[in-house]
Amino acid sequence: MDKKIWFITGISSGLGKALAQAVIDSGDYVIGTLRTKEQVETFNKQHSGKARAYALDLKQVVNIDKVVNQAISEFGSIDVLVNNAGVGFIGAVEEASFEEIRNTFEVNFFSALRLTQACLPHFRKQRSGHIIQVSSHGGIKAFAGFGIYNASKFALEGFSEALAQEVAALGIHISIVEPGPFKTNFASGSLPEARNVIEDYNDTAGAFRAKLKSVNGHQEGDPKKAANAILKLVNSQNPSLRLPLGKTALKTIQMKLDSVKSDLETNRKIAEEVVFDQ
Repeated sequence: MDKKIWFITGISSGLGKALAQAVIDSGDYVIGTLRTKEQVETFNKQHSGKARAYALDLKQVVNIDKVVNQAISEFGSIDVLVNNAGVGFIGAVEEASFEEIRNTFEVNFFSALRLTQACLPHFRKQRSGHIIQVSSHGGIKAFAGFGIYNASKFALEGFSEALAQEVAALGIHISIVEPGPFKTNFASGSLPEARNVIEDYNDTAGAFRAKLKSVNGHQEGDPKKAANAILKLVNSQNPSLRLPLGKTALKTIQMKLDSVKSDLETNRKIAEEVVFDQ
């Protein structure tokens, strides 16, 4: 099997770090992005000959094309793109400022979209490639207090689902990874929160905020096992469009499917009655 070249964003911690290590251990090559030059220098010293990191602030979308083109110029190709980097945000929809909303979308949606677009010409030319979009079970089912984050992941899933249909005939695969809670730094003290807190939402968004903080460090998911699952997905002959990860993800996604099915059946007659008479 030929060695694959992976481009993975956000490899400093959590799933991104675990995936980068799993890919290196498998014998494939990693091109990764980190936020600071110091992180890049440390990573490159540790993984010389096996991986290469670039400094990239994903909020600076204008720099994405430059880094992708530099990587392709230096290494000849990219075989797998993993849009892993992301940010959380807790707060009721009304509590969120436009600045906070934009910041969430810049990383979770716009940077992933731009990286996808930057790699597609290369993938089309070589008639192969696999794009992994790291979403969340919150990209399928929304939670009170997580609406802005949910919206950014719903958007990621929306364009990725359409893209999968657009590029299938070109030999390009798209997979959406939907983890539940994993033992990473996601729910740590650095998790962004709405600066504006409205008391009326204490029992909904506020309760979710408290719950998310309380489970930090006790999440069910193992990042190393998740990384191996993604590696297995990429090496499979027919990779699926979606890959839920964790028991909680299975449970919450099933809840969403059941809810949609219930609404569909409840309103079937109304839906059928609004068409023109034949």
